[in-house]
Amino acid sequence: MLTINIALLLAVIVFFRLRRRTQARSRVEERTTVLIVLALGVVIAPTQAGQWLFDAIGQLAEGIAQITF
Repeated sequence: MLTINIALLLAVIVFFRLRRRTQARSRVEERTTVLIVLALGVVIAPTQAGQWLFDAIGQLAEGIAQITF
């Protein structure tokens, strides 16, 4: 039995979609990429790695906010 990790599959799809040249993309392709990235975020968010990433980005944003103001 083969099990596919949905988060890994979406990450691979995003990687290959973002490798393409920007000029060659249509608006539909850009919207599709955004939807795939959002789905990847929703899949990763409840995991331990997703929470770690959320905390790390939050700390980075707080640090930048303190520097700029």
